[in-house]
Amino acid sequence: MLAAFSMSAAWAAETASADILDNKGQKIGQATFTAAPEGVLLRLSVQGLPPGWHGAHFHAMGDCSDHEKFMASKGHVTHDDKPHGLLNAKGTHAGDLPNLYVHADGKGEAEMFTHLAMLEKDLLDADGSALVIHAGPDDHMTQPIGGAGDRIACGVIK
Repeated sequence: MLAAFSMSAAWAAETASADILDNKGQKIGQATFTAAPEGVLLRLSVQGLPPGWHGAHFHAMGDCSDHEKFMASKGHVTHDDKPHGLLNAKGTHAGDLPNLYVHADGKGEAEMFTHLAMLEKDLLDADGSALVIHAGPDDHMTQPIGGAGDRIACGVIK
């Protein structure tokens, strides 16, 4: 009995969060990130976005200070130069995530799991990272961002 208790207590999931900002720098949502033994669980809630599907990716720099375009967040999190795209036969990189669906009222909620990234190693590294939401859907193939378009929301993961 004691051994079973010790094993379950040994795994204490690390968490992080991000305030999601729009292109005006206004908070429009919240994301939480929970470390798992083989990846990251992401819970996301946003409002005020255009209805439809939106690409979402982990970006390599924890910087959303340039609200108009969010280019300070750099490109997708990647290590080993794998190409973009969950459907890419050549593999996928650590920044790839499923699309987010936003309803007609501008609200979207999602729970996503990725085995491609680890919270501490990939998202909370020395230069941090950001969750970026794009104007359109990610087709999960086109290089470099799946044709997802402009960056319309961003949250620094901390």
